Amino acid sequence: MKRQFSVLAVATAVLLGGCQQVSTTGAGATNITRKQSMSMLVSEKDVERMSAQAYVETLNKAKGGGKLNTDAAMTQRVRGIAARLIPQTAVFRPDAPGWKWEVNVEQSKQLNAYCMAGGKIMFYSGIITALKLSDDEIAQIMGHEIAHALREHARERMSSEANKQFTMQGISIVTNGKYDALLGLGDQLIAVGYTLPNSREHESEADVMGLELAARAGYKPQAAVTLWQKMAAASQGGSPEFLSTHPSSNTRIRDLQAQIPKVEPLYQTAAKQYGKR
Repeated sequence: MKRQFSVLAVATAVLLGGCQQVSTTGAGATNITRKQSMSMLVSEKDVERMSAQAYVETLNKAKGGGKLNTDAAMTQRVRGIAARLIPQTAVFRPDAPGWKWEVNVEQSKQLNAYCMAGGKIMFYSGIITALKLSDDEIAQIMGHEIAHALREHARERMSSEANKQFTMQGISIVTNGKYDALLGLGDQLIAVGYTLPNSREHESEADVMGLELAARAGYKPQAAVTLWQKMAAASQGGSPEFLSTHPSSNTRIRDLQAQIPKVEPLYQTAAKQYGKR
């Protein structure tokens, strides 16, 4: 028993020693205040550099396959929405409007989009055409993906993984490999008990922040609900929420509906500038 406690103590010391509790963004009207655990082994600049490199590779591959920005009207549409959303990021991070933003569209049937660290946005045409998305709904997706970049969720996940691996290696060294079989089981338990719920937390956080960004840019908050109704219809038979890194569509709809009253005044104010849609 004493040996088990000493192993736990070593693991805890290593893990806590390599972490910093930070807030990557301001709270905004939706009150995003969760403290984030960032490893000193994973810097913001490192993640941005890796993201930029991966984005260039993605663009080159899409361009080489004749799939990059081939629909001029769709590309212009997506970039126009981004042009309204990006200035709103200053509410959460004053430095964000000055990032080296890029917005592109790849011809693909995938129902997906993303925004890498530093503001590298990619939309797949499939999510727009298959779901017949309105501009308001595109804005909700884009706001959600931008929120991931603002909150540095990729860095947070990488920090978690780095600290977990560092801790596991420390335990293996201290115990001379005696508990390596148990550590394998522990790794699975961490995945279900921590990693997956943490990713769901990131998704929910991005939903709420994205809702606010879209509202501030003059896009209807209610579009978040219709978007996830469409996503739910398109993903029948998907994985149960318990073993998924994403909340269920019903959970998202419920949580977003609860947040809409907070951002509705922001939308009404923005609508005077952009015109109601």
